Amino acid sequence: GGNSIITSDGAGNVTVNAQGLQNTPAFEAYLGSDTTISDATYTKIEFNTEVYDTDSTYDNSSNYRFTPAIAGKYYIYGNILMETTGGHELDLGITSIYKNGSAYRQTVFNPSSSSLFAANIFIDAVMDLNATDYIEIFAYLDRTSAGDKTIKATTKSTYFGAYKLIT
Repeated sequence: GGNSIITSDGAGNVTVNAQGLQNTPAFEAYLGSDTTISDATYTKIEFNTEVYDTDSTYDNSSNYRFTPAIAGKYYIYGNILMETTGGHELDLGITSIYKNGSAYRQTVFNPSSSSLFAANIFIDAVMDLNATDYIEIFAYLDRTSAGDKTIKATTKSTYFGAYKLIT
């Protein structure tokens, strides 16, 4: 509508407004090295290595958050690879999307196996965001007893990304 995506000069010449057809801003980042976290505590994951960041909307060095700068609908996604060591099982794993400092959506993994020591927990959401909203990913790992609780960086398996949907 209103020649916002495609315009014509009336003589058969068509011009495409590329901004109207792009899924930007967009970014993807991953955890650069394994991180040990506290037991049964929500911990913000510091995705410190960018794969791409089209509009410099992801902070990979201090706040580890996405602030879109352009209002719209966004597809947000993330994955956390959790691992326990020392022979003590993973009791509960949660990956959470936080919007403006509060939990927005959670994926809960509560295994029934008594021998599970690692899990990939994926999460995604379509969210309406204004230009100044911010999005973060948190992890929660509870285990049967003492020992390491690690968010793994193996083969870029702990990652976070987002892109604007064309609507």
